Amino acid sequence: MARKFFGTDGIRGRTNDGVMTAATAMRVGQAAGAHFMRGDHRHRVVIGKDTRLSGYMMENALVAGFTSVGMDVILTGPLPTPAIAMLTREMRADMGVMISASHNPYEDNGIKLFGPDGFKLSDEDEIAIERLMEQEPRLAESAKIGRARRVDDAAGRYIHAVKQSVASDIRFDQLKVVVDCANGAAYQVAPTAIWELGAEVIPIGVSPNGLNINAGVGSTAIEALQSKVLETGADVGIALDGDADRLIVVDEKGQKVDGDQLMALIATRMLEKGTLQGGGVVATVMSNLGLERYLAGIGLTLERTKVGDRYVLERMEQGGFNLGGEQSGHMILLDHATTGDGTVAALRVLAGLVRSGEPASELLHLFDPVPQLLKNVRYGGGAPLENATVKAVIAEAEAELAGKGRLVIRPSGTEPVIRVMAEGDDASQVEAVVDRICAAVKEAG
Repeated sequence: MARKFFGTDGIRGRTNDGVMTAATAMRVGQAAGAHFMRGDHRHRVVIGKDTRLSGYMMENALVAGFTSVGMDVILTGPLPTPAIAMLTREMRADMGVMISASHNPYEDNGIKLFGPDGFKLSDEDEIAIERLMEQEPRLAESAKIGRARRVDDAAGRYIHAVKQSVASDIRFDQLKVVVDCANGAAYQVAPTAIWELGAEVIPIGVSPNGLNINAGVGSTAIEALQSKVLETGADVGIALDGDADRLIVVDEKGQKVDGDQLMALIATRMLEKGTLQGGGVVATVMSNLGLERYLAGIGLTLERTKVGDRYVLERMEQGGFNLGGEQSGHMILLDHATTGDGTVAALRVLAGLVRSGEPASELLHLFDPVPQLLKNVRYGGGAPLENATVKAVIAEAEAELAGKGRLVIRPSGTEPVIRVMAEGDDASQVEAVVDRICAAVKEAG
């Protein structure tokens, strides 16, 4: 069945345009509520959101949808995506909902759904919900309409949970940490959790106004964090995105540390402690070849998946892995969270600094990434990757990089764009390969 609403990470789009409207949100509530009302107990859903202006509208529409089919609603207010996954399990809810468009600008919003186990929904569940959205909802009788209530201690519960991911003998007393919350969902909980563990915290991106989420701050705009780390002489800086499920780090010299380096560090520490499962790490096709070589050097494998943390998680569950992530900063530590959690990953990094006594610039750069280049090519129509000339150019490039690099070519799932990525030991060769393929795609499109 072709998807009309759900993409690779729930439903997302520009608010009041296309699918991302209050009407859609209400239909999602009605359909998802009907799908998860199994058994004869009183059913409930946990709903959280980030800080964008449209969150109020989407929240109210979802409440109307869920309560109209007889499901009770628990509202948490602004909290990270992983907090909603955790609270769904902890409160024995039938499902959870996060209203967020992650690292996108405030004009966009999205709806992410979790099952009662706190994991994102399977394709089968999403397809079933889409089918129900096309039908007339089965509304509850008047006496069985659901109720909605807000919980005041949701943030405290999450802070307590993330602190439990760090060994009880660890304190951050000697660390000065800049924490950039992207004016997003973690603007209260992340600085508080790190401060409660003893660090001197310098917060930025903690003044949301509904319009400034991810605007010049956060994991996709780290210049503000780099400046603040250098200005204050901090030991390290951490940057979250709008819903705080991804993490990018800046060392004391202002250098960016991406998800690949963070996975290398966390995997190494878990291997040393004997807690790493699956014999390696799960990442996507975009992770640098340098990470793969580093892990191989310490006896670990790198399993690759399609881009998207849901695919990383699926492979982790299939292969018994407990560590996975993406170069963009999604870190999934299954021993502590059922989805990417930037705050949990940040605490692991800070704990590593405390235990090692090394500066971040040494601890967080465990391998030299090979030259990697990604370019996007917009095309007018058709299927340029099926063009014979494009196929021939790609085959030639793959042969040229064989044994010395990698080539990843994939169409965007949301726009008419082909993403062309190559990496290898020779930067000039990588650039030439990417440019040749881009030129062929552009000519075919």
